[in-house]
Order: sequence, then structure tokens, then C-alpha cells
Amino acid sequence: MQLVFDILSWGAWSVDFQDKESWTHWDKSTAPSLDKKDSPALAHVPAMQRRRFSRLTKMMLYAAHDCQPAQDCRSVFSSRHGELTRTLGLLEDIVAKEALSPLAFSQSVHNTASGIYGIVTGNTAPSTSIAAGEETLSQAVIETYAQLAENPAPVLLVFGDDPVPAVYNQYTQENELPLAMGLYLAPANNGQQPAIAQLTLSPSNEQAMADNVSGQKTLSFAEFINGIACQKSLSGHISQWHWQLTATSDSVGRL
Repeated sequence: MQLVFDILSWGAWSVDFQDKESWTHWDKSTAPSLDKKDSPALAHVPAMQRRRFSRLTKMMLYAAHDCQPAQDCRSVFSSRHGELTRTLGLLEDIVAKEALSPLAFSQSVHNTASGIYGIVTGNTAPSTSIAAGEETLSQAVIETYAQLAENPAPVLLVFGDDPVPAVYNQYTQENELPLAMGLYLAPANNGQQPAIAQLTLSPSNEQAMADNVSGQKTLSFAEFINGIACQKSLSGHISQWHWQLTATSDSVGRL
């Protein structure tokens, strides 16, 4: 089984690569920034609103905005850890027997970014939030594929995560965070809107996984985003799936 999409537009943010142009300069040899405190400016959101958002929400809103999707598009938001930092803070307040912040409580749920996206943009179309451990991004892609099979109108997919609080470091190793990515996806060869690239996902069978262990290419999130930014084809494994990005012949100058 293969899941095939047209990528209509994209957006991404990390501490080291904060706009589309900067993503074209990503390189495997680039040392990640040690200062992880930066966050997107979100100039399109009123200051009174954005100052209340967590960095994760800001990152995901930035990636979504960069995709410039239709006003009434459906969306799939995905995050492995979600608002874990806020949740831990609330738990610490409970232990200390301190009053809980209503704002922190209201924005500690896993679909915070999804809900705020609808509020900020006025988009009342259905939005789904996905959390599936290491398979979070691939499961979000599967959800998007299912929605497109039901209705071919493009769907906005947003993926993002912040580093976990230090107390959880022993349970996870994710060196690329903080990072957020948005993909505006349509059915393959949709014939309605021009695609900047085509994305194909194939399940990794046992032999492919064995090859991966022995050295077959593993694709990082940053390398995948760089492939889109540089209009180049590439492929590799992300978790349990094989990802193939194919640049379209007419995409030059439209990324």
C-alpha cells in the first residue's frame, strides 16, 4: 500500500532555520544552536493573544500560516508531547498546593494548537489532533490521507514538538527539537492546484527495516524540509515508513 499526495505549499520553523529561505541552507554538518529559547514572532497575530501562547503553539501556528491554506480548509495537528511543559507546571503547582492558572489549565490540552488555530484564523472547519508516540507524524499523514479519500479538498497537516522537560529526558531522545512543519496536501495528481512536489509513503517491510538497521538511509525531519525548500527529490525512512519526495518539473520558483 502506498499513500501518495501532492504538496501544494509548506512551512517550517526551528531555532536555526526560521524562514523558508534559511531552510535552503541546511546541511548535515551544521551544528545545532545551543540556545533553544527563541520562538516565532507571529507578527500576524495580535500581541495580546500571542503573548499567552506556549512556544509549541507559536511554532505550529507559524508553520500553518506559512502554508497559506484556504480559509475554510480542514486541518490535522500532530504532536508527540503536546503541551507537556504546561502540564508539568500544573502538576508542580498541585504538589506545592498553589492555585492553578486558568490560562495554563485551558491551554494544557493536547489540541491547544488546533483550537487556537481555529480562533486566530476564524476557520470553523473540522480539525483533528494526533498523538502516537514515535509514529505521530506518520499517523497524521494516514489521517490526512483518509480525509482526502473522503473529500478531495486540500487538508492542512501541521506537526510540531518542543523538547521535553528535563525530568523526562531519560525516556526519549529527539535531537531535532524544537521544530514545526506544515504541509498543505491534496490527492496525488489533483488537477486543480499546481503541486510543488509529490510525497509518497510506503510501509517498511521486515527486509527494509533490516536494511535500515544495517545502514540504509534514515531521513531526518530537517533533511526532508530542506528537500522541499531546495526543490530536490530524496527518500529515506522516518520511523516505520519509507518517505519519498519527488520534485515536480514545474515547481521551480514557486516554493
